[in-house]
Amino acid sequence: MGPHPYESIPLNVAGYVLAAYLLAVHGLMLLKSEPCKQWLNKLPRHRGAGIYTLAVGMFWFWLLIAPENLGVISSLTMDIGEFNAVKPWLRIIVPAAFLGMVLWVKEFLFVRALGVVALMASGPLLEAAFNRDPATRLLVPIFSYALLTAGLFWVGMPYTFRDLAKWATASHKRWTVLTLSGLGYGALTLLCAILFWGGH
Repeated sequence: MGPHPYESIPLNVAGYVLAAYLLAVHGLMLLKSEPCKQWLNKLPRHRGAGIYTLAVGMFWFWLLIAPENLGVISSLTMDIGEFNAVKPWLRIIVPAAFLGMVLWVKEFLFVRALGVVALMASGPLLEAAFNRDPATRLLVPIFSYALLTAGLFWVGMPYTFRDLAKWATASHKRWTVLTLSGLGYGALTLLCAILFWGGH
């Protein structure tokens, strides 16, 4: 098995993607603050959003353990060392877990699903910045580890997302500070991707 596609992600491309996400999301949160606040507080118990988000996260994980003879579908298959032997079981368990969660997990399905997606998204970002120059690349892993930590909490303790949403939306000043901070982080990431991260 050759190098995984994650290993070939250029640092500047990861920076552009991360910056685009941060600028788009926080820009919308700043320009449409009231609708975004209402939407954010409804999300934890939004079952439809939970099902679709969980489908994305579980399918993404399944692609990492997919059989090696399925063409494009196998392009993300990952070597997991001594755990390769359990891949056939995981290919069955993952869809079964998705179905079980959709049928029986009634509370905070969206938050748990978002946690799965957050865990999956942190992988390619960390790989893109691993052992690269310059030092400003740390903007990517800092965000990635924050995302990874949040994902673990959202999967295991989903009420933390609800509490965080209530805290963020309780004060307009706090909301503005948070959105401007996100915009600033996104702008700094974009600037570094343009000026420093090309060729890494």
